[in-house]
Amino acid sequence: MTSESVRDAATAPDPRRISPLLRAMRPRQWVKNVLVLAAPLAAGRIGDADVLMTTGLAFVVFCAASAAVYLGNDVRDAEEDRRHPIKQHRPVAAGTLAPATALIASGVLAVVSTGAGILVALDFGITVAVYLAVQASYTLGLKHQPVIDLACVASGFLLRAVAGGVASGIALSPWFLLVASFGSLFMVAGKRFSEVYTLGAAAETRRSLHGYSESYLRFVWSMAASVTVLAYSLWAFTEAGGHGDPPWAELSVAPFVVGMLRYAVDIDRGSAGAPEDIVLEDRVLQVLGLMWSVMVALVVYAR
Repeated sequence: MTSESVRDAATAPDPRRISPLLRAMRPRQWVKNVLVLAAPLAAGRIGDADVLMTTGLAFVVFCAASAAVYLGNDVRDAEEDRRHPIKQHRPVAAGTLAPATALIASGVLAVVSTGAGILVALDFGITVAVYLAVQASYTLGLKHQPVIDLACVASGFLLRAVAGGVASGIALSPWFLLVASFGSLFMVAGKRFSEVYTLGAAAETRRSLHGYSESYLRFVWSMAASVTVLAYSLWAFTEAGGHGDPPWAELSVAPFVVGMLRYAVDIDRGSAGAPEDIVLEDRVLQVLGLMWSVMVALVVYAR
């Protein structure tokens, strides 16, 4: 390498510092927003052009809304994040993004996402507004209330799943709502368990973890998993009547349960602190998800 190329390399901007504002919006976590596809897929309507378009818009709107939440949360938690071994590298905590800039961007994104949601459908706009209100309340204080904080975070997943149906005018079945609700609680309790398990004594640096023990969180995610599996199984056997041979609805229970057990392995070893990482990196879980999706598609489109 020549002296000139060495000098160029030394003066080249660090990719991690190119856009601290964008990094603070956590685009990697936007994968959670694919939950807006859940209701259209379950109803067999994702192939309709108008439903596909509104669902795509719902995804974009929730990306903006969730980015607003992440920015506000990072400003509020900057001091605690600086004591965390991983979160200390977030732009606000690391000092690469000014808190005022983050707050202005958060406010703009919140207003834009709510307005865009109303343009898609009034009920969808209300759903986005409720999501923002709940998450703002969580950031401002509810995160320090045991159990309530779990409900607040789980509601974020649930509202994403509900939003896809609301945006497209699709009725949501009780089974869908049960699976979405307790499935969300399962993931959130697993996330908290992983944080407590991984941080150990350092968990004292996170006020939101003070009210939990590993045994309590294990109870919560085990209970949530049980209700999720039960609700899904009841849906599957309700759908079974006369929808083809082999019985895809009943068979879909197998990859669904095995997938949850696979995810539970990640929780148990303390690696479920970031659900999006598991979804993006666990190839076995991805294969199980694909198998389950194919079986559900065969059920839905055989109606």
